[in-house]
Amino acid sequence: MIGQLHSLVIDAPDAHALAGFYAELLGMEVKGSPGDDWVVVTGAGYRIAFQQAPDLQPPDWPDPERPQQFHLDVRVADVDEAEPKVLALGARRLPGSGGDFRVYADPIGHPFCLVWDA
Repeated sequence: MIGQLHSLVIDAPDAHALAGFYAELLGMEVKGSPGDDWVVVTGAGYRIAFQQAPDLQPPDWPDPERPQQFHLDVRVADVDEAEPKVLALGARRLPGSGGDFRVYADPIGHPFCLVWDA
């Protein structure tokens, strides 16, 4: 095992509104406020994050021109140790990183992040 799933992250034109929908649907709690760019719902040991994406072209499944959209956050203890392992599995590094995350693409291009406690 290289890491553990940390979050499922879903883009939304209104992150707080979509978070509220899923919180209500799943009996979870919203952590964030209207207007926040990043909102999380938690409960029962699960976490789903919603990221503000005002220009989102939403999926129109099963239309291949507008496929499903999401990315995974994978928690790792040491990103410098984990990175070569995910690259060896066929991932590639993408632009974008911060104090506690780095962005990659899986072998067919779906983005995911390695995250850690900075």
